[in-house]
Amino acid sequence: MPTYTPPLRDMQFVMHEVFNVVEDFKSLPPHAEVDVDTINAVIEEGGKFATDVIFPLNISGDTEGCTLDKATHEVKTPAGFKEAYAKYVEGGWPALSCDTEYGGQGLPFVLNQCMYEMMNSANQAWTMYPGLSHGAYECLHAHGTDEQKKIYLPKLTSGEWTGTMCLTEPHCGTDLGLLRTKAEPQADGSYKITGNKIFISAGEHGMTENIVHLVLARLPDAPVGSKGISLFAVPKFKVNADGSIGERNPIFCGALEHKMGIHGNATAQINIDGAIGSLVGQPNKGLAAMFVMMNAARLGVGNQSLGLTEVAYQNALAYAKDRIQMRSLSGVKAKDKPADPIIVHPDVRKMLLTAKAYAEGGRALAIYCAMLLDKELHHTDEKVRKDSGEMLALLTPIVKAFITDNGFEATVMCQQVFGGHGYIKEWGMEQFVRDARINMIYEGTNTIQSLDLLGRKILGNNGASLKKFGKLVGALVQEEGVNEKMAEFINPVAMLADQMTKFTTELGFRGMQNPDEVGAAAVDYLRVAGHLVFGYFFARMAQVALRQIAAGNTDPFYGAKLQTARFYFAKLFPETVTLMRTARAGAKPLMETDLALA
Repeated sequence: MPTYTPPLRDMQFVMHEVFNVVEDFKSLPPHAEVDVDTINAVIEEGGKFATDVIFPLNISGDTEGCTLDKATHEVKTPAGFKEAYAKYVEGGWPALSCDTEYGGQGLPFVLNQCMYEMMNSANQAWTMYPGLSHGAYECLHAHGTDEQKKIYLPKLTSGEWTGTMCLTEPHCGTDLGLLRTKAEPQADGSYKITGNKIFISAGEHGMTENIVHLVLARLPDAPVGSKGISLFAVPKFKVNADGSIGERNPIFCGALEHKMGIHGNATAQINIDGAIGSLVGQPNKGLAAMFVMMNAARLGVGNQSLGLTEVAYQNALAYAKDRIQMRSLSGVKAKDKPADPIIVHPDVRKMLLTAKAYAEGGRALAIYCAMLLDKELHHTDEKVRKDSGEMLALLTPIVKAFITDNGFEATVMCQQVFGGHGYIKEWGMEQFVRDARINMIYEGTNTIQSLDLLGRKILGNNGASLKKFGKLVGALVQEEGVNEKMAEFINPVAMLADQMTKFTTELGFRGMQNPDEVGAAAVDYLRVAGHLVFGYFFARMAQVALRQIAAGNTDPFYGAKLQTARFYFAKLFPETVTLMRTARAGAKPLMETDLALA
């Protein structure tokens, strides 16, 4: 059976020593009083919930899965899931980063980020139930009417109700402009919704008394394509004027998907047969409103893979220390044993260190993005708010695609460390692999993320956002450029940052001649950008570690951080050279292939 220990020390290192989040909070009025002790106490308690309550349900939930009663359309979640959710609500966890006006605790998103990483490590399938609710909360908080906020936000904040996002239809996933679900205006100002949605995570369950579905649909006079999509709040049970639960709305689960992983989450086909809903935001502007939830979900999916990377690494490391097979190539290491533990073998170390580096780089990026979100919403300086939002928009596709690509690679490597035992269910590793695979697909495939990054976020504003990130790299180079001990961490990042300018300009020029050139280069480009971002954060983490060691701190944590950073720059970062070469190979080897693909 797998085990899990929340990585509290590393979270604290990133928050307090690398980013000094408490200092930033002083410029955010709602969080100005949040101190180090509060942060540490919250994440420590969150870790206990993750390990004690939901982690024990991970394998059993995967084995049992969800079941649909076709007569009642009700879904039963795996044993223990409902009880665990009740404890989650009882502990006040849904309210952590919600607005105090609606019963929230008003704590920074940074804390929510750490909480969700730990819950994803413990049980991704279970964590998706409250995770999607938070996205629904954010969407309604940003775009809901006063009445919608009054009805829905207190219940979503408390966790008494959960939320979903209903986008995908059988004939359209990424291309939402094709969707057919209809919304007909009613005399009382409500709307009657009719259509079919698929792949709706947490779409039906009995863990709460109500579910708030956020549904994309078309009004009768809507323009064609994505410019004619509106967003509606459609509750499972109608809500009376006094806030009490009313009659059942005809929005039902017609079937459950049989999936490769995340079996404990109800991935539902939703049939909507004249369900009553209310308009969220402006008519035909539904995508803009839904993007609040979609962006939150994309950051959340990156966090799912971060969580899986961490738990897979922990278990692979423990196994590698315990499992004895063969002798070290450089001579016997465990003289008292008939063979050496497999951790002595170079390639086993490579697999372990790859997972460790991807976890630590991903954690730094995820916490940084949560801090950007806090600044975007609450900083006293309007320019800082704007710049933080722009930087977050640039980094969101990297969080989603780079961390999830890395997460799948890491879980596969950690499974490999176990050898044949990794293929056996009881060890838990094969589930981490299966669960990690979906994260590269949903909430916009990683190819879509790469097109968003290169096409929209970078070429779309002539590289302005990328230049702003480049200034962060430049500032670090300026600060540490003469420090010989930092050279091994600074020089690769500085060199890549310089190369990125030319690389991006070249791809932009090619794209103007032939748009397929952007499509051909985008996936490789995103990974290069991902390594630039990870490299920057690893350099910053190495900077802190070196300063601590120079000051006489003998905590092995700092030496470990330096060793991980050195591994990352020596063995993972050089992938950028190949990626830039393959991106420059262009569209021709892909598109002039009609004979090969006949």
